[in-house]
Parts: sequence; structure tokens; C-alpha cells
Amino acid sequence: MSSDEKPDGRPAAPRSLAEALRARDDASLAALLRARPDLITPVPTDLTQLATRAGTRASVVRALERLDRFALQTAEALAVAGDPASYDELLGLMAGDDGDATVAAALPRAVATLREQALVWGGDDRLRLVRTARELLSPSPQHPSPTGLGPTVQEATAGMSPGRIQELVAAAGLPSTHDAVSAAAALTALFTDRERMAKLLGQAPAEAREVLSRLVWGPPYGQVTADPAAHLRWLLDRGLLLPTAPGTVVLPREVALHLRGGRAHRETEPVPPPVEPAGPTGPTGTQQGSPQVVDATAAGQAYTALATVEELLKDWDEGGPAVLRAGGLSVRDLKRTAVALDVSEPVAAFWVELAYAAGLIASDGEADERYAATPAHDEWRERPAADRWADLAGAWLTATRTAGLVGGRDAKDRTLAALGPGLDRSVAPEVRRRVLALLAALPAGTSPDPESVLARLRWERPLRGPQQEDDLRSRLARWTLQEAELLGVTGRGALSSHGRALLGAPEPHAAHDAARIQSPPDVPDTPGDKLPVHHRAAPAGAPAAGTVPPGPADPQARTAARAAAARLLAPLLPEPLDHVLLQADLTAVAPGPLQRPLADVLDVLADVESKGGATVYRFTPASVRRALDAGRSASDLHAFLAAHSRTPVPQPLAYLIDDVARRHGHLRVGAASAYVRCDDDAVLNEILADKRSTALRLRRLAPTVLAAQADPAALLEGLRALGYAPAAESAEGDVVITRADARRTPPRTPPEPVPEGPPVPDATLLAAAVRAIRAGDLASTAPRKTPGTPPAPGELPRTSPAETLATVQAAVLTGEALWIGYVNAEGAASQRVIAPVRVEGGFVTAYDHTADEVRTYPLHRITGVAELADD
Repeated sequence: MSSDEKPDGRPAAPRSLAEALRARDDASLAALLRARPDLITPVPTDLTQLATRAGTRASVVRALERLDRFALQTAEALAVAGDPASYDELLGLMAGDDGDATVAAALPRAVATLREQALVWGGDDRLRLVRTARELLSPSPQHPSPTGLGPTVQEATAGMSPGRIQELVAAAGLPSTHDAVSAAAALTALFTDRERMAKLLGQAPAEAREVLSRLVWGPPYGQVTADPAAHLRWLLDRGLLLPTAPGTVVLPREVALHLRGGRAHRETEPVPPPVEPAGPTGPTGTQQGSPQVVDATAAGQAYTALATVEELLKDWDEGGPAVLRAGGLSVRDLKRTAVALDVSEPVAAFWVELAYAAGLIASDGEADERYAATPAHDEWRERPAADRWADLAGAWLTATRTAGLVGGRDAKDRTLAALGPGLDRSVAPEVRRRVLALLAALPAGTSPDPESVLARLRWERPLRGPQQEDDLRSRLARWTLQEAELLGVTGRGALSSHGRALLGAPEPHAAHDAARIQSPPDVPDTPGDKLPVHHRAAPAGAPAAGTVPPGPADPQARTAARAAAARLLAPLLPEPLDHVLLQADLTAVAPGPLQRPLADVLDVLADVESKGGATVYRFTPASVRRALDAGRSASDLHAFLAAHSRTPVPQPLAYLIDDVARRHGHLRVGAASAYVRCDDDAVLNEILADKRSTALRLRRLAPTVLAAQADPAALLEGLRALGYAPAAESAEGDVVITRADARRTPPRTPPEPVPEGPPVPDATLLAAAVRAIRAGDLASTAPRKTPGTPPAPGELPRTSPAETLATVQAAVLTGEALWIGYVNAEGAASQRVIAPVRVEGGFVTAYDHTADEVRTYPLHRITGVAELADD
């Protein structure tokens, strides 16, 4: 009979978490490493090290924080149960004495989740919560349990005198015992016996029962005076309240459970709350529409989002606001940007952060550091509108920078600025994707009730400690709903078809129950795993209840999702137009989006007067001069307007262009400090006579040349303020052509998202890690025939060089496997199981069972060798 079998042939119960992990199959180990990726960084050498790492405080805290509410309640119940506890005892704590069919149906899944994540181990007859989790979840005066339970009778009476304990036993009507331990056990047996406990409480005064009712659901601690009232004395005398400190009493856990009907929690939540539709109207009060209406609304908002980002980039095209010394935008610059975009400051912060996340704007890195468009912006503008939107939406979905935090305070009470540090929240992409996944689970065209979305997220990731309505995940969820609407991912609060494609979600079914919890599929028995099917860990790859469905992690998959979203959005966006409507009041009306060349020229030639479904441009002397400064001639402008206007060019507009062109460049400004030259000396006389030119400090050098002490740029602006149309010239006397899009930063990469802990390993890494852990475990646990005193667990074997060489040479002849200790060139020590093939030149060539390949080892790096036992 093997040492790991019972007399009846069944597998023996594991004695540690390492033994429980050793009994798992490879798929179950891979599921553990996938659920807790911190355990694989770096890859453990064997299963003992994996179990040790899985029990560390940091790893257990991370695992507990990723449990759903019911799984966490199950762990909390195990923390107040016996150690070990049976499955029936756990079910009683969760469902109570009266039972609960819903809890009974959901509990196997919760236990399977805890088992899969190595927070619970052992069979159904001996469930054990890992020690660190029990310490974190068990009740204590410093850290009350979420269950509201207090210490057990055994714990509460640990410091009590034996005489006092005997008095409690006698007052409760129990026979006296020989010692304090048996006395505490007698009280525990009384308090856990429902019939005897009911009889005892039936004798209690009404005021005493009222005191118990106030403590039963927690907190279990209360204050008493030095001379308590009669009803309190009655409780104290019978151990129903036990003193923990002077003036402080506690309700023992066994008494509270009796009063609760055996329940560990007041409200057990085995089923996630469903995401409810918003009703006949959406969250903004608008009527919910069909999927077609939702898609059309979202497409309109997507077009507005593109126009807003382009307007922002145009505003910053020639150099944006300065970068604060601490990084980011100043409050004044954010306000100015909000005014330019005609939006509120929080919305302006969202657009600024979105353009930054997409790599369209960045700081230029100059001494006078400013924000400006990046070279990637020029490439982005040339792409189709649907592809540009997909880039923005994809950047938003994966960004960890959170625009909603702008204007708030950091841990050091400093204001958080847009584009500044401190805005990264690693959980943001997960929350965004999960919110959109919940929307995708609703019927197409249906918007959710925002409060039901928040309730679902709180169930999937409950807060540790006191509940806070304004926790980070709830705020991120609210911001996600708002930002998705601004960006056009949703329309009227419902997820659009292109938003669904961006998420990688399947098409919705007509009847879909988002709140349904299915029991785990049946899994065939595997060697070493003899638990009941409905209590076994979920199969590898099956998401635990409440987990967030992973998005496309592979860059190629994300690219494919963006391409699919762009394909669905493209037919819904308006086609760019190649014409405008010129009007006699020096305006032009663009009845829709314009093609890129036309829009670029018109942005220089005219000023935008109003936006909306149709954009109104106004021609002014300054805007025409701007086009002439950019290198256009009057004939070019006349030909351009005639070619792109569906109406004849109005005479006032033609006169305006000719008049500005006639005066444009008549004056020339160059660098002396600065000078003005003009072939018509009468114009220069007029400038000198104008009192407004005094600030320019002009003096005549020649009949056609004036010198100024101002720099050329200031001289240009000053003369234009006087109503002239001067042009700058180069040192060779040529007119300097200035273009509006000349300001660009050096090549910049978008900000990298800040990951939340180690990344989830892919299938290849998981398979390699499981194989390495198995091989290392074989090397550390294989039975060995070691001469002399065997090494302690974890230590390398020690043999002399002569013994090592002789043993290896013998193994080559016999074909036996050996256990060796090896130190590599970096000084890292490891244990290996090898089958030597050849020994020569100070090296041994062998098949390494640990690495699953043939390797060559220097003999001087082998610390020792031992033969494996026959079994």
C-alpha cells in the first residue's frame, strides 16, 4: 500500500497545500497560474515553492480582491468555521438552519473557484482555508470580520481564570469540569446545541434578549459599567456575554450563530444582480430606439468626436499651451481649450487626454516646452474617417490614464492636471471593458439603468472593508458610460454595433439572461482528483463567476477588432463633400463634412463661424491675407472658389480677395533689427505720420526703407494692427511663405498603459511553466539512495569530485537516472534528475528530465550526486 493511500485504497487526504497542488493535473495548474499570474513571476522551481508563494500575504490579498461577492462570502464563512471544516458545515453557515436552495446551488461553484485559486485545499470532508487568508478574514478587535461575528468561546475565555470559567459553567446549568479547557468545550457544546440553547434563552429577561439582538449582526462588542444592570449580569453570569477588556464585552461566535439561525452573513448574495434596462426612456430621458436608431445616433456622435479632436489639433497646430514645470496643462489653458471647443472643462480634459493616448499630441521637448501635434497626426488625418475613429476608440479602451480625475487631488493634496502625472489607474481598462460587456449582454438597442450596472460591478469586485458609494471602480464605471456616449461607442445609452465589434463581443440573442449562473460543466475524473464533480475546481480556461471576460490580448486580435468596428461604422458616416455654397454676405456653408484638401484650404482662407450639421465659414481680410501668406495668389483663390462652389462666386467676395491681394506684400519687413521697405514712399510717409506707429520706433533710412528697433515678428503684427498687409521677406529679398501646419513635435510614441500587476500569461508560457514546475518537483521529491546523512529538504546533495565522477560513470553503464545538484555560471543553484549518456573531457552529457532535453554539464559545477531509489 502506498503512503499516499488509505487502507481502503482511496487517495489519502493532502497534508499541505503543496500536496494538494501535487495531486492536480496540468490543466488545473495552468488554471491556477492564469487566475493568479503573480505566482508565475518568476516561474517557481517546484510545487513546494509554488505553494509557499501562493500563501504569501501580498499574493493572497490580490487573489481575495479579485473574488466576486459570493466567493468572498464563502471564504469569510470558512474563516469563522472550524479548521478543517466539512462541506456540510460550510453549507450550514451559508444557507442557515432553514436552508436556501439558491445558495446550495451556487456554493459548489464558489468552492471550486476558491480551490482553483489555491485559497482552499482539501477534500469536502476537510476543507482548509490557507493560513494567510484565514488570518486576513478571521474576526479580531482590530480588524472586524465582514460577517460581524466575534471570537469563539475558546478564544474569548483564553485569559480567564479557571474559577471564573467554572462559575459560568455552573450558572449555565452544566456540571463542573476538571480544567478550563474542558469547561470552555462544555460551554461551546451548549451554545451549539439548538434545543438546549433555545431552552436557556427562553429563561432570559426581555431586556437581555434585546441586548443580544443589538449585538447579533455586529459589531459584537459592547460597553458595560463596573456595576452592570441585572439583565446584563444575567448574560455575563452564563457566558452569553464574555469580557474582553475592562468595561468591554463580546458576544461569542457560537451564541451569535444560534441567534442568526446558523447564518454567517445577514444577506447572502449567491446570484449577481441583473443589469436592468433603463425602461421606456434612456438615461438622458430620450426614447430608446431600435438598433438602427442606436447605430445612427452613435455614428453621429462618432463624427462629432472626430470633428472635436480635429478642432483641438488645429487649435494646437502652430504650438499649443506651455507645459507646467510639474507636467501637464495649467487650469487657465484647460479653460481656454474648453472655450475653443465649446465644451465644459471636464469634457475638454477628456478630449485632450484621448488625443494624447492616441499619440496625436505630445510635448515638443524644447527648452520652452509646449504641447503640439505629433508627426503621427499628419498620417492620422489622411486615413478614412471610420479608421480614425477606430484608432481613437481603441486607444480609449486600453488607456490607463483617467480624464475624470482631472481637477481632483492626489495623495499629497496636489491638484491633478490634464496631461500631467498621477492620472494612471491600472484598473481603468478592465472596468471600461466590463461595463461595455454588460451593455453587450442586453438586447440590441437597450440602454441599461446605470445604478444596476454599478450594483453588478460591486458584486463582481466587492470592496474590502466598509462600503463606499464613491469608490474608484464605481467612478470609473460612471465615467465609462459618459465617455462611451461622447465617443460614439454607445448611442442613447445602448451599445452600438460598431462598439460591439470593437469590444469583440458576439451578436446579441433575442432572449438573453445576463444574470444567469450556470453550474460548471461536468469534468471527467482524472488521476489524483477524486472530488465530487460538482465540488471540483472549474476546468482550465473557464472563467470564474464574476470575472471580467478578457478582451483581445493579442495585438493582432485588437487590430482585427478595430478593423471590424471601422467596417461597420463606415456606411453610417456621411460621405465627405467636394463643394460649398458661397453666399453674398462673405460666408460659405459646408452642408456636411468636407474632403481633406478642400477642408484644409478653406480652414486657411476663412474662419469658422458656427458648427453643427452644416459648418459656416466667414471670409475676412485677415483670413484672406492668411491664405496669401501661405503662398496662394489671388488668381489661385478665385480658381479654387469657382471650382468648389455650387453657387457663383459673389462679387463682394471677389472684391475682397482682389483688394487684400493688391495691398499684400506692398510693404516688406526684414531683419536689420527690422526694416520696412516699400516702392511707394508715400505709404511710408503715411506710416511715419500715424501716431499709432510710435511704439514701433521707426526711422527713415532711405526714401523707400524704414528701420525699427522692434523684431520682425512684432513689426509685422504692429503694421497689420494699423490696417496694412505687410509680408515678411528673407535675406535674399524673397517673400517668406508661412504655413499653418509647420509646428510638429519630434516623433513620439503614445503613453504606455500602466498594467495592473503581472500580465496574464499566454498558453505557450503556461505550458512551459507547468512543465518546468513538474520537472523541478520531480527533482526535489524523487526518492534517492544517498550515502551518509541525506541533505535537508531544499539543500543540494554534497559528494566529493571522485564520488561524483564514479557515480556518473556507473550510471552511463547501467542507464540509471541520477539526482544531482547543479550551480550554473550565474551562481543559481538547482536540483535536477538526469540520465547520463557520456562522460568525457570533464563534461557529462545527459538527458535532463527537468528541461526535457539533452544537455551537457561541466562536472566541476555538479555539487553532488545521488542514485534514485528503486521505487
